[in-house]
Amino acid sequence: MLKQFNDFERRPDLLARFDAVLSCYSAAAVFADVQYRTGVMDSGIKPAFRAKICGQAITVQLSKGDLVDPLRALEMGHPGDVIVVDAGGDVNTSVCGALMGGLAQNHGIRGMVIDGAGRDTDELEDLNWPIWVRAITARGTHTMFSGRKEELSINVPIACGGVVVNPGDFIVADLMGVVVVPLARAEEVVQLASEQATREEQTRALVKQGKTVEDLLAEFGRI
Repeated sequence: MLKQFNDFERRPDLLARFDAVLSCYSAAAVFADVQYRTGVMDSGIKPAFRAKICGQAITVQLSKGDLVDPLRALEMGHPGDVIVVDAGGDVNTSVCGALMGGLAQNHGIRGMVIDGAGRDTDELEDLNWPIWVRAITARGTHTMFSGRKEELSINVPIACGGVVVNPGDFIVADLMGVVVVPLARAEEVVQLASEQATREEQTRALVKQGKTVEDLLAEFGRI
């Protein structure tokens, strides 16, 4: 694999808008719905503990069968980023633990999504630095500082959980799972998500008042 280390455009203005929508119930589902249910990662990728984040993707491509800790990604991280790792779906070798979580947190990186495995979830939960993974395992991997080769690329297009993730794409992750919003569509999608979240809150209030399906259809034209 040819190593590449790139960067991407960060949009703090858009991130603030994503943060505002993130406070709603089932944020990942809201973003999935307004994208016609596209961009949703495989349901096998779940949070290691209760958590909710959004941010722009630092993408990491690892060599399948020769996994390393993606520590180099931390050097390139900015506040508000989320690290997204293609670890080939390996569920028997962790590529992230609490040491990495603490270091990433110091850079303002909000969490990690891994098509693979992680560990040290008790400590990560205490740090409040979340990971989304296919599996939890005690088995770690070697690091780039172990004297072995650096088999990874950073900020290249990857596939994670069956979804293409480009550097800078927006990630929305919660208990429901992980949704990818392409950077090119982020402004449009976050506006639609904000409107959808508002409608759902209005609908929720009407349900609490005892309104019927017919009442909701009359009010919104849809459910």
